[in-house]
Amino acid sequence: MAKDFARSDRVAEQIQRELADLLQFEVKDPRVGRVTVTEVEVTGDMAHAKIYYSAKAGTPELQLGLEKAAGFLRGQLAKRMLLRTVPQLHFIYDASIDRGMRLSKIIDEALAPENLIKD
Repeated sequence: MAKDFARSDRVAEQIQRELADLLQFEVKDPRVGRVTVTEVEVTGDMAHAKIYYSAKAGTPELQLGLEKAAGFLRGQLAKRMLLRTVPQLHFIYDASIDRGMRLSKIIDEALAPENLIKD
């Protein structure tokens, strides 16, 4: 019977859970506020992990804070997870939530009663 998920998928899910906890409780950098880890993609050789995140204010300072904390986070992941090598962390801002909210607002404005054409 074949496995349902590849090992990299299982590792990605575990990294996502651990990073969410670490970002909320362990990172003390004031640039890193409330961050939501939306997805983690780990390469097949477990060398690199893309961490997609969203935040209320996706600022360049937040990106710099996450990049600065990457070494600390990687070290904490090494302590929490049973991996021979912990992947390098690459943080990428996930703008899909912002786009979704903007599209929802546009749709709501288009469907507003004052914008409907009356016959």
